[in-house]
Amino acid sequence: MAHRNPGFIRPHHSKIQVLSRTLDLALIVAALYVTLLIYDIPLDREYLLPCLIGTALFGILAENNELYQGWRGAPMFDESISILLSWLGAFTLLVSGTYLYNPQYNYSLQVIELWLPLAPTGIIMAHTLQRSCLSLLRKQGFNTRTYAILGANPLGLRLKTALSDMPWLGYNCIGFFDDRLKTEERRLSHQKIGDITGDFEELLNLSKTGQIDHIYITLPLCAEKRISHFVALLADSTVSVNIVPDFFTFNLIQSKWSNVQGIPVVSVFDTPFNNANGLTKRLEDLALCLFILPVIAIPMLIIAITIKLTSPGPVIFKQKRYGAKGEQIEVWKFRSMNVCDNGDKIKQATQNDSRITPFGAFLRKSSLDELPQFFNVVQGTMSVVGPRPHAVAHNEYYRKQIQGYMLRHKVKPGITGQAQVNGCRGETDTLDKMEARINYDLEYIKNWSLWLDLKIVFLTIFKGFTDKQAY
Repeated sequence: MAHRNPGFIRPHHSKIQVLSRTLDLALIVAALYVTLLIYDIPLDREYLLPCLIGTALFGILAENNELYQGWRGAPMFDESISILLSWLGAFTLLVSGTYLYNPQYNYSLQVIELWLPLAPTGIIMAHTLQRSCLSLLRKQGFNTRTYAILGANPLGLRLKTALSDMPWLGYNCIGFFDDRLKTEERRLSHQKIGDITGDFEELLNLSKTGQIDHIYITLPLCAEKRISHFVALLADSTVSVNIVPDFFTFNLIQSKWSNVQGIPVVSVFDTPFNNANGLTKRLEDLALCLFILPVIAIPMLIIAITIKLTSPGPVIFKQKRYGAKGEQIEVWKFRSMNVCDNGDKIKQATQNDSRITPFGAFLRKSSLDELPQFFNVVQGTMSVVGPRPHAVAHNEYYRKQIQGYMLRHKVKPGITGQAQVNGCRGETDTLDKMEARINYDLEYIKNWSLWLDLKIVFLTIFKGFTDKQAY
């Protein structure tokens, strides 16, 4: 069993949080003072009062964003985002309130332009330094926490591995405990989870003597009666009890915690584009279209004239496909075939397909036939980046063949996507090819970020337009 080192910071954790809050507020005032010194402006009541109001607003918003709730498992990037959002919110409220209260205030624009980025930069640097110092202390064995895992199973092993990979967190595992230690046939073997330290009775005794800070219960969801029994007994100690639900048995898509009148709810399948993310995604689409449409306007005109001169039929081919929420949308493409199939049965394009016109073969090979879909993006039925839309007939076929296929419609379909830049384009003549495409689509939805979208757009420019699989 690991030796317990109480550390000299542990008893003062709440004091450290108070000190961190106070330091953040002081840095906001200091940032304004430095800014005023640079421009040789005195720190008088005209600047001091709004500054104090701004610090108060920042403190309120920072608490709302849970900035001071502990960071042991959270990356610095997430904390930096919370700091920026809290400061931008406070600054916006401060400026709006000041203007409404007295629009005649004459503040220096130079001071405002420097104070706006300087304050959050100072706070982020201070938090980074605090993390570095505490991490160094924890690596030396100070300010550590001990924990035990109740549940000798793969989930418990996964949790231990995750915490062991981050030694700077200062979490020391004292071992696995299993209430069915003596019932060998009813639990996994020692080889699969490592040595087991003891049974539940031993864990309870260690908890009552204060030798454990945290207990993680990693029992399966079907063991709710056993879990309730253990939690009731552990209530006779001061240990922090954490239940780790085994949601990894599901294919989670943007899962998150929420509550309904205090009742905890876990979403298993959800879209990343709720609330602010949805607005960000829409602004991203419009900004990309604003940049791309003028660039492709003349090439599109040339393509349209060439289609009209080389084969009979309409220039634009409109086909029904599934969009967000599984609703049917009309997707635009440059016509590349002699036929315009849009029924219950649609044959995928194959190599040397007789339906494809000579110029259409070039368009499909280079993906230039997809350019009119930027108008779909402007309409709001598609995004620049997202899972590629399939014909309705193909959707109805593959949704029965591939589990989770329809989850790709939790978001708008895209002109390009993660599957396309990874080589999953063209004909899907085998189920494995379609499964690979769907796996990339679901991975995109799970890990969506603005940076991921921009990365896919960048990769599309260099490797997403052409592919030997595209017919």
